[in-house]
Amino acid sequence: MSKVPGLFLACCIIPLLAAWLVLRSGWQPDTTTNQGRFLGQEIRLNVPEQVHKAWFIALNQPGDCNQACLGQSELMDQLVVALGKHRQQVGLLLLGEGQSEVASVIPEAPVLSPGAFYLVDKRGLVVLEYLPQQDQTANRVLLKGLLKDLKKLLSYERSSSGGGQ
Repeated sequence: MSKVPGLFLACCIIPLLAAWLVLRSGWQPDTTTNQGRFLGQEIRLNVPEQVHKAWFIALNQPGDCNQACLGQSELMDQLVVALGKHRQQVGLLLLGEGQSEVASVIPEAPVLSPGAFYLVDKRGLVVLEYLPQQDQTANRVLLKGLLKDLKKLLSYERSSSGGGQ
């Protein structure tokens, strides 16, 4: 009977000690599986009241946007096609003063990078940033990464909500 409490304590203390050692030594993975960059500060947007949208893809296009920044709106149109079956779950936002047939236009957020794409949750929290590249081919690769991240998030949301909406 005296072995049971000792075994119980060992089962509790050894994992805690191992976790403490890992955190203390700085032995943590340097890479992540996401393609975008997490923001360092919390930024919220006023997203349209669309209950059926799980995520939003936002393009920041302020009034003083340069030519490279304006080229990003062409990629926004391509996103509509690339979303495929996920189009019903994802809303598109244009941050700024532009016009769009495929995206809802909301006021710009000055703290966000011009021409960058962002993944935004349904509550308006900006989660991931995808900075524009000078080369259009690099921008297409960037958008493939955005779509890959978005599909992971949609899959996670579907599994955590009990199999669908």
